Amino acid sequence: MRHSERVIRAGLIGFGTIGTGVVKLVQRRRAAIDAMLGAPLRLVRIADLDIKGDRGVRLAKGMLVSDARRVYEAEDIDVVIELMGGYEPARKFVLGAIGRGKSVVTANKALLAVHGREIFGAAARQRVDIGFEASVGGGIPIVRVLRDGVVADRMVAVHGIVNGTCNYILSKMSAEGAQFADVLKEAQARGLAEADPSFDIDGVDSAHKLVILAALAFGTELHLKDVYTEGIRHVAQMDVGYARELGYEIKLLAIATRHGDSVAARVHPALVPAAHVLAGVRGAFNAIYVEGEALGSSMYYGLGAGMMPTATAVVADLVEIARNRLQDTSARVPPLGIPALRRPQRVPMGELHSAYYLRIMVRDRPGVLGHIASILGRHRISIATVIQKERSAGGTVPVVIRTHEARERDLQMALARIGRLAGTQRAPICLRIADDLGGD
Repeated sequence: MRHSERVIRAGLIGFGTIGTGVVKLVQRRRAAIDAMLGAPLRLVRIADLDIKGDRGVRLAKGMLVSDARRVYEAEDIDVVIELMGGYEPARKFVLGAIGRGKSVVTANKALLAVHGREIFGAAARQRVDIGFEASVGGGIPIVRVLRDGVVADRMVAVHGIVNGTCNYILSKMSAEGAQFADVLKEAQARGLAEADPSFDIDGVDSAHKLVILAALAFGTELHLKDVYTEGIRHVAQMDVGYARELGYEIKLLAIATRHGDSVAARVHPALVPAAHVLAGVRGAFNAIYVEGEALGSSMYYGLGAGMMPTATAVVADLVEIARNRLQDTSARVPPLGIPALRRPQRVPMGELHSAYYLRIMVRDRPGVLGHIASILGRHRISIATVIQKERSAGGTVPVVIRTHEARERDLQMALARIGRLAGTQRAPICLRIADDLGGD
């Protein structure tokens, strides 16, 4: 059948912020998309529980329905766009669409990080496409870069800032001297953070994305439990200030590195040198570094969230899938670029090495710093810098220590002992120092 005689019909499940952006973009770019394809691409049905709310877009009568089955089971739909998020019933809907021979576009990083093996396997068996560019980095085309652009190289690291909410909070804390709780409330008021922000500020969202990035970069299957995950709840304004005094900015980083046949994956706040490009990434922007043996370092930067940036990635996947269906070449390239992932050996977090920023709240009395230094020394941790400015005779003051590089396991054992000292008031704050990011 000639292109001019074919129409690619898409259905959308989830008519929230991103879904609204997709509809707006498809409507706005309709003529250009049809010209690129040489055939019409039409969004014919949208499913959402809310069929009354005004999203600011005009839809044909009967186009908006409340039953998702009328999208993923419909015989007149070729491609299903899933933008509802979460694990279930998104998994059911996506697998239902694939089982009926429909290709799928999704922005659901949680779904792919946890159920990717099942979903990608089903797509391979049915010979349909899965587009998921919008699942990592919003409008940044990082999936295409890793799947297609650097296939000639051997990737050794992928790392960066992949959560806009946390980056916004840390940026505001740095620029305005604000406290974490106050900035979080502001982010929620502006719609940059959810009412329950746990997935973002506890690092889970970044861990989901890192699982996908590691699969693309290394061809490895990581489970969420394989990713050491630490959020930013414990980062205080005084830590931001001390970090700047030491020549750093605090950022929530997602880092995956290859060590021979093994992989280390971690998400945690870190001190980034002020001169490094990542230190200047502010607001809701994301930046992802890719490091290859031949390529060296390259960085991909842009808005990591938001209606239109994310919708741009979704529609790009939709167009690519439509091209494949028109040419009868669906599943020509596996979604992750290779037929099957391998389960790698994991490098335990305790075996990694880093320099560290420590903040220890202690009673202001003689001998406490000496005890701390003695414990660090016994665990093979040497001190590079000590900051102790405030004095409060008999009260509580912060002692800030920058260490030389040490093994994580040794550092954690030392901190456990320091936390039990009679002169310490609470558990020490520990942030890793990312002096070895490359690309600066």
